[in-house]
Amino acid sequence: PLPRPPAQAVRRRRSWRKQLRAAALALLVLPAAGYLGWLQGWVPDSYHRYQADATLRKVVLPDGSEVELNLNTHLTYANFRDMRQVVLDQGEAYFHVSHDASHPFVVRAARGTITVTGTRFDVWKYQDQVTVTVTEGSVRVRSGKDGNDSSLTPGMQASYRAGMLQPLVASADPAQVLAWRDGRLVLDDLSLAAALPLINRYLDAPLVLADQAVASLRIGGTYRTRNLQELVNALPRVLPVELQRQDNGSIRISSRYAQL
Repeated sequence: PLPRPPAQAVRRRRSWRKQLRAAALALLVLPAAGYLGWLQGWVPDSYHRYQADATLRKVVLPDGSEVELNLNTHLTYANFRDMRQVVLDQGEAYFHVSHDASHPFVVRAARGTITVTGTRFDVWKYQDQVTVTVTEGSVRVRSGKDGNDSSLTPGMQASYRAGMLQPLVASADPAQVLAWRDGRLVLDDLSLAAALPLINRYLDAPLVLADQAVASLRIGGTYRTRNLQELVNALPRVLPVELQRQDNGSIRISSRYAQL
């Protein structure tokens, strides 16, 4: 009679057979599960990540929509069965969405959503604050999962942050909002409180305000987005303020006369 293989070799062969069967089963189950997820709208059939750091960038999404990314902007695109979805992680982007009424285009920024079928609009996210400006078509903005919708048409702007039940809607000058596409930042007689978020998105060391008196000071002008440090350095020359670098790297703006 032939000698029997060692028991250890037999166990090893059985183990390999189990692993091969498990692998074969996975090859059959995973595609089916993925397809089921696609049909249910849980799993996208394409996923892409885009970012612009030191330079402006223009990309064409798989659906044909065009997106212009401002400096320091990160976003992702995913195509689901029932919608096209962009998640704006940080920064600002201008969208020219290809029309598809049966396949809405949804931008998620912070806890809110911007929904369209085909239009042009700008979305800016700074920390938990989001601003949406429409230049063509119409957009539906919702500030949170349980919030109420606000409809925007060209020349309108909606702003929201965490906790708001409905966005704040106002008129806006699209040329000023979109000046970043030409590398410009337009400050139209804004308070420092309103101007700082616009300025800080281009700075490595953010500016912080010492108190409400400083926050109410006003500033205006047009500046190059690549050279905003020059604006920061000029603040004590155009406003009654002093700059102090803090231990955490931020720059504190305080009144020059606070101690008088």
